Amino acid sequence: MDRATAGWVNGFIGMLIFSGSLPATRVAVIAFDPVFLTAARAAIAGLLALLLLLIFREKRPSGSETVSLVVVALGVVVGFPLLTALALRHVTSAHSIVFIALLPLATAAFGVLRGGERPKPLFWLFSGLGSLLVAAFAITQGLTASPVGDGLMLAAVIVCGLGYAEGARLSRTLGGWQVISWALVISLPVMGVAAVAFMPVSFAEVGTPAVLGLAYVSLFSMLIGFVFWYRGLAQGGIAAVGQLQLLQPFFGLALAATLLGEAVTSMMLLVTLGVIACVAGARKFAR
Repeated sequence: MDRATAGWVNGFIGMLIFSGSLPATRVAVIAFDPVFLTAARAAIAGLLALLLLLIFREKRPSGSETVSLVVVALGVVVGFPLLTALALRHVTSAHSIVFIALLPLATAAFGVLRGGERPKPLFWLFSGLGSLLVAAFAITQGLTASPVGDGLMLAAVIVCGLGYAEGARLSRTLGGWQVISWALVISLPVMGVAAVAFMPVSFAEVGTPAVLGLAYVSLFSMLIGFVFWYRGLAQGGIAAVGQLQLLQPFFGLALAATLLGEAVTSMMLLVTLGVIACVAGARKFAR
C-alpha cells in the first residue's frame, strides 16, 4: 500500500470514529455541564496519553514544536469540544451538520496557509459542492434559528480546521499519536483543574447513556480517533484527506439509525452518493 492510499485508509478510520462524537456529546451534555464535559474528556484522555508517552519513552518536543502543540491543543482539545458542547444546547443536530459541512473547507484552507499545500482550482469546486450538498440536506431536515448557536458552531469549525491542519503538519516529523498525546498532556494541568472545579455535586442522577457518552468522547473522539486522523492527513495530504469529513454526518446518521432505530431515507442515500462523488473529485485534483 502506497503512502497516499494509506493516508486515505487511516483518514477514513479516523472519520468513522469521529462520526460518533456529536451523538455522544448530545447524550452527555444532557446530564453534564458543557465546561465539565470538555474538561473531563480532555483530562481522561490526557492521563492516558501521558501513560503512553512514558511507556514508550518518547522524547520531549522542541520549542517550536511546543508552540505548534499549543495551537493544536487550543483547537481540538479545548476549542472544538467546548464550543460544540455549548452550541448543542442552542441548535439541533441537523443544524450542526450545516456547519460541520464547512469543516473540510476550513481544514483545506489552513492546509494551504500552514501546510504549504496547493490544491488545483477544481479541488475547491468539488469541495465547495460537497459542502453545499451536506448543508442542503441538513436544511431539509428542519432547522431552528439561533444566533448564539450559529456563532458557536462557526467558531468551532474555524478553530478545529486550524487544529487539524497544524497537527497534521506536525505529524510529518513528530508522529500522529505523539502529536495528539503531547497536545493532551500540555492541556492536562488546566483541564484537570477545570474538571474538578466544574464536577457535579453528585453523580447519582447521571444516567448510563451520559456516562457512556463521556467515555466515548474521552477515549475515541479525544485520543484514538486522532491517532488515525493525523496520520492520514500527514500521509495523504491535509486538503485531500480532509474531504472525508464530508461523509461524517451521514455515518453519524447511520449510527443513529442502528442504535436508535431512526429511519434512513432515500434522499439520505442519494445525497451520500453525491458527496462520495465530490470526495473522489476533490481527491483527484488535490495535488
